[in-house]
Amino acid sequence: MEKIIRPVSGYLALLSAIILLFLAGFLFFYGVTNGSGVVVFLAILSFTASIFLFMGVIVVSPNHSNVLTFFGKYVGTVKENGLLFVNPLFKKQKISLRSENLESSKLKVNDKLGNPIEIAAVIVWQVNNTYRAAFDVEDYNHYVKVQSEAAVRHLATSFPYDQFEDETATITLRDGGNKVNEILEQELNERLSPAGILVKEARISHLAYAAEIAGAMLQRQQATAIVAARSKIVEGAVGMVEMALELLSKKDIVNLDEEKKAAMVSNLMVVLCGEKAATPILNTGTLYQ
Repeated sequence: MEKIIRPVSGYLALLSAIILLFLAGFLFFYGVTNGSGVVVFLAILSFTASIFLFMGVIVVSPNHSNVLTFFGKYVGTVKENGLLFVNPLFKKQKISLRSENLESSKLKVNDKLGNPIEIAAVIVWQVNNTYRAAFDVEDYNHYVKVQSEAAVRHLATSFPYDQFEDETATITLRDGGNKVNEILEQELNERLSPAGILVKEARISHLAYAAEIAGAMLQRQQATAIVAARSKIVEGAVGMVEMALELLSKKDIVNLDEEKKAAMVSNLMVVLCGEKAATPILNTGTLYQ
């Protein structure tokens, strides 16, 4: 498990290391000049102590951390910012705690109904547990990329693209909106939790039919829209014809037999439902000519 440690300030250690470094240089020059082996040995000791102190000084920037190990044993994680001093023998591994964006490549997969589609997602993630990120996976950045693509593929195969072929579907990729994003975010958190990764947001950034069926699907959508529009037009036309016949009969403007009613209904339906404007023909005779 992750363990947070708070090292001492590194300013005194850094100052001591600088002083010892200058002292080592002075003693070495003095010892060589005067032929004193003891002074040269003291210079070497001062230089070694200076390097030792320099090795223990670390700088931790905001939203960064250092994972410390001592001969293979996990010691703790430093998240405190500033100039700090730790045991010089500790091995240090820097891990960023900042939020990062991952935009997956456009994946070509089949949806729940087997239709080939293209899908991509944008994921906002950050390291939440430095111990898991450092030791439970080989490379947490690569782990995030691979598992994110796997989650996006699984999402695409779990739901149909739309409701054209599955009218009983309660959730579709195209119309699911926030619900689909929530499902993706939840699955990503489950997949990335072993690596100590927290997914803060996941959104589908690209969704379309694959190129080989895009044209056919567009024609199907257009045909569906045309049928829906025609249904509305016919429904309105029937209402208008019914109203016209009712008003003519009610106001006793003209008496029509069944044959003339049928002809009138036919003409009105042609006029009201036709794609182009009808050309009027004036009858200068009687209704029966």
